[in-house]
Amino acid sequence: MMHLKYAFFYLTITTLQQTIYGNNLNNNEDENDRERHVIEGKVFPLDVPYTQPNWQANTRIHVNGGEYLGFVKEDGTFVIHNIPSGSYIVEALNSELTYELVRVEINSKGKFRARRVNHIQTSQVNQVPYPLRMKPLGRTKYFQIREQWRVTDFLLNPMVLMMVLPLLLIMVLPKMMNDPETKKEMEQFGSLKFPGVSDMVTNIFAGAPPNPQQPKKALKTKKRQ
Repeated sequence: MMHLKYAFFYLTITTLQQTIYGNNLNNNEDENDRERHVIEGKVFPLDVPYTQPNWQANTRIHVNGGEYLGFVKEDGTFVIHNIPSGSYIVEALNSELTYELVRVEINSKGKFRARRVNHIQTSQVNQVPYPLRMKPLGRTKYFQIREQWRVTDFLLNPMVLMMVLPLLLIMVLPKMMNDPETKKEMEQFGSLKFPGVSDMVTNIFAGAPPNPQQPKKALKTKKRQ
């Protein structure tokens, strides 16, 4: 009889522990389900002539660089489950198309806000509609186009300019000298007497002020005459 009492007591304790543990697990699962959210949207291909066949199967939706993954359905829509509240970068990856990055922010109340990703001006906010509508920017360019030869590259070359400009001056200056007005201007410009560079430098370093007695001497000589 004693053994039966101990066995019954042990069974009751174990059943109570299991029920309490199960209730705790259910409560935790309910709390986790309440805190999880869903990111949804739609991916668009290029125009009909440029659409690749079966583009949906070749497109993946990555959240935070692959932390969460999503697949595109036949109509272009996608749904990513079990997303906790926070800020996430959503991108559509395709081998032939390039899509714009979108940042999705989910607050603790379950409200969504989507905006474009700007790595240069992070404080700038350009909101986009939610659910997301991801359109391609164009085809992905894996190679850089080779530069082609142009006539302007040859003409704007410094060596070519150094050769061509003197020839133009030689051809244009004689024609300008035949004009009487320009000829007079050149003669007047040549008649002007400018002080030499050596005299100017010596006066600057010597600090010799201009001699004001020279014009007085000239006046005295005129009076004597």
